Amino acid sequence: MEKIPMTEVGYQSLETELKRRQQEDRPRIIQQIAEARSHGDLSENAEYHAAKEAQSLNEGRIAELEDKLSRAEVIDLTKLSGNTIKFGATVTLIDEDTEEEKKYQIVGEPEADVKSGRVSITSPIARALIGKKVGDTVEVNTPGGGKSYEILKIKFG
Repeated sequence: MEKIPMTEVGYQSLETELKRRQQEDRPRIIQQIAEARSHGDLSENAEYHAAKEAQSLNEGRIAELEDKLSRAEVIDLTKLSGNTIKFGATVTLIDEDTEEEKKYQIVGEPEADVKSGRVSITSPIARALIGKKVGDTVEVNTPGGGKSYEILKIKFG
């Protein structure tokens, strides 16, 4: 069973979603199914089929969350330090073409969200950054073509 690295924040987020799905969504969906059943003929009952579909999706996500949480390896970012980029580092980069500054934190796959600056340890940019130091230049192959970044700052915690 392969461990899934993640931050404490990512773990808490998955736990919160799991509790919400089990304690709020599950009973609500069961109630919707019961109401739809009371309307009679199930073969032509769109409400019933929609509620059963929602139940299936919710139960699937619950199983996925339980699996991820059971395999989670929570890494304490306050205990990390160093000059090289590794899991948990927040890295400030400058795009060498556009001079645009970007900031990314390298996190576990389940908690990655590029829009909020958290990239998965398995992403092309994270793989290119791992092991590098301030001042290094990295080439990243993105779906839009190659990008070149200079590392300005590395921060942990």
